[in-house]
Amino acid sequence: MALAPTFLHGIIFVAILTSFACSDDLRPATSVTVHVEREYVVLDNGLVQLTLSKPGGSITGVKYHGVDNVMEVKEEDGGGYWDVVWNPSDRESGIFDIILGTEFDVVQQDANQVEVSFRTQWDPSHGGKLVPLNIDKRVVMLRGSSGFYTYAIYEHLQGWPDFYLGETRVAFKLRKDKFHYMAIADNRQRIMPTPQDREAGRSQKLGYSEAVRLTHPINTTLRGEVDDKYQYSSENKDSVVHGWISSDPSVGFWVITPSNEFKSGGPVKQDLTSHVGPTSLATFLSSHYAGDDILPRLRNGEYWKKVFGPVFIYLNSDSTKWDPKLLWEDAKKQARVEEGSWPYKFPASKDFQKSEQRGSVSGRLFVVDETSNKHSHDGNAAFVGLASPGEAGSWQKESKGYQFWVRADAKGMFFIKNVRTGVYNLYAWVPGFIGDYKSSVNITVTSGNHIDLGNLVYRPPRDGPTLWEIGIPDRSAAEFFVPDPYPYYINRLYVNHPDRFRQYGLWERYTDLYPDQDLMYTVGVSDYKKDWFYAHVTRKNGQASYQATTWQIKFPLSDVHRTGTYKLRLALASAVLSELQVRFNNPIVQPAHFTTGLIGRDNSIARHGIHGLYWLFSIDVESSWLLEDDNIIFLTQTRSETPFQGVMYDYIRLEAPA
Repeated sequence: MALAPTFLHGIIFVAILTSFACSDDLRPATSVTVHVEREYVVLDNGLVQLTLSKPGGSITGVKYHGVDNVMEVKEEDGGGYWDVVWNPSDRESGIFDIILGTEFDVVQQDANQVEVSFRTQWDPSHGGKLVPLNIDKRVVMLRGSSGFYTYAIYEHLQGWPDFYLGETRVAFKLRKDKFHYMAIADNRQRIMPTPQDREAGRSQKLGYSEAVRLTHPINTTLRGEVDDKYQYSSENKDSVVHGWISSDPSVGFWVITPSNEFKSGGPVKQDLTSHVGPTSLATFLSSHYAGDDILPRLRNGEYWKKVFGPVFIYLNSDSTKWDPKLLWEDAKKQARVEEGSWPYKFPASKDFQKSEQRGSVSGRLFVVDETSNKHSHDGNAAFVGLASPGEAGSWQKESKGYQFWVRADAKGMFFIKNVRTGVYNLYAWVPGFIGDYKSSVNITVTSGNHIDLGNLVYRPPRDGPTLWEIGIPDRSAAEFFVPDPYPYYINRLYVNHPDRFRQYGLWERYTDLYPDQDLMYTVGVSDYKKDWFYAHVTRKNGQASYQATTWQIKFPLSDVHRTGTYKLRLALASAVLSELQVRFNNPIVQPAHFTTGLIGRDNSIARHGIHGLYWLFSIDVESSWLLEDDNIIFLTQTRSETPFQGVMYDYIRLEAPA
C-alpha cells in the first residue's frame, strides 16, 4: 500500500492514503492576498478567507471548507471582536466597550504574510467617554496556515487620565445553526445547549444570571441540566486550546493560546474559555476568581504599554465523517506546534520581542523545612516564575507586566526561556509546602543573555514540629469532601468526573448535611476527605436568609509547653467577602483570638472554582489558651448576607513551640 502525504488543515504528515483528506487539502499553498475596499478588508490564503470591517477591525466573515461564514452573521459588531471593561474610578460601575479602530493600514504584505492594523488613538476631547488608551489591533495571515493570528498593543501615555482596566479579551461568536459540540479538555467535551435554550420559557433562572436550568430545551436530551459558563473555566496553564465543532460539515474552530506571558495572575489563575453562544474567548485580563485586587490601576498619569497575544485561530476539518475526537486531537497537535514556535518570528510590531531579543534564567530550587529529618528537599514540581518586582506572592495579583512560569523537574531544576527584557523577581511555590518563595535581589534580563541563579533555598514558614495537620498544602480545596449535587441541578458532564466541584449548587448541600449543628472535626479520628466540607459557607435559614457558621477542630494535648508559643498555620484557597475568626477553647471570647478581617472577592464558590487567591495566616497561639487534654479550635465565618460568602481551606497545621 502506497504512502502519501495527507493532513488535517494546517498539519502535514505522512500516512497511509485514505479518504480522510479534503480534496482541497492536497493543493499547493497559495500566496496570501489582501483586498481592501471602502468598508471592509479581505485576507485570503486559499485555505481561509477572512473579512474584517474597516476601519473598525471586527471580524465579519470567516470562510472555510465550503462554509461561506462560520461566524454568527447576525451579530451587529461582527462575529469576532476585541473588547474592554474599564472604569475611570474605583467608585463607578465598569464600562463595556468593543474596541473599534479609526485608522486602518496594511503594515506588511508579501506572498507569505499579510499583517493589517486597526488603530484607535485617544485624545483629551474624548473625555471620559473612551478608555484612555492607544490601541493597535493586528491581524496576521500566513501562507499555508489554516487560520489567522491576532494581537494588540495597548498604550497609556504619561499624563493621561487615571483609570483601571477590568477586563480585556477577544471574543468569537460562531454560527448557532452549525456549532453544537464544545471541547476544552480531553475529559471536558459535550453537546451544548443553544442560546434559545437559556431564554425564558425554555429555562429556569437560578441563583445568578449566568446559571439556568434547562426545562424545555430544543435538544430534549439536555432537559433538566444546568448550564453555567463558569462550569467551563480553566486555569491559565491548562487553557492552551479550546473551541467548537460543527457536524455539517465536520469543521472545528479553535482558540490556541501559545503562551501565557501576557495573561494576569500566574499559571493557576482561572478564567472563562468557551461557552454557550456558541462563544470562544481568549481572555487576557479579568477579575474572575481573583477579585478587583488583580486589576491594573493606572494612577498619577503613569506610562504603560503591553502586548496581548498573538493568539492563533485554527480551523480544521474531516471530509469523511463527523468525529469530534479526531478534530480535537488535531487541534491539540496544532497547539503544540504553536507553543513550539513561540515567540513567533512574524509579528511586524517592534513591541513584540522576537527570540533573539529575549533572555533566559535557570537555577535549582531546594526546600529546607527546619524540622524535617532530611536536611533539604528537592523543589520537585515547583512552580517557578518571573514577574514584576514585589512582595512574596504578589505575582497572583499582578497584571501590568509579563509573567514567565515553568514547572521544575524532580530535582528542582528549572529553565525559563524566551523572557522579555526587563526587571523581575523570581517567585516560586512548591506543592506540599506552605508559603511563597521570592528572590532576594531583582533580576535584570537583557537581550541574548542567560542568567544562571545556581542553587536557591526556600525555607517555608515553620516554628516548631507539627502536632497535627488537615489537608494538603497545594492551594486547592479539591482534596476535601465535595458532595454529590442535587439531581435537580445536574450537569451530566461532571458526573463521576475529577472536576466534580464544578456542579451547580454544591454550597447549598452544607445546610442539608449540617441542618442544626456545624461541622466538627476530630484530629486522629476524622478523615478530611470525608469529614471536611470543601467550603466553609453560610447556612440557609429561610427562603432568603443565611446565618454565620462555626466549625470545630477537636484535638488532644497531653502536655502544654507553658513557656513557649504555639503556631497555627491557616492557609486558604479562596475567600469571598468573608471574615474568619479563630478562638481557642472559648467560642464566645471577645475579641476573638484572631481575625482575618474582611477579605476576598474571588467569588470562587459561586463560580465552581475550588480555589481563587491564596492566603496564608500564621497565628501565634498563647499557651494559656490551651488545655492539657482535649482542646477545641472554633473557626467562625461571620459574614452571612448571601449563600456565596465563605472560605475554602487549603491546609491547616498546628505547630508546637520551637
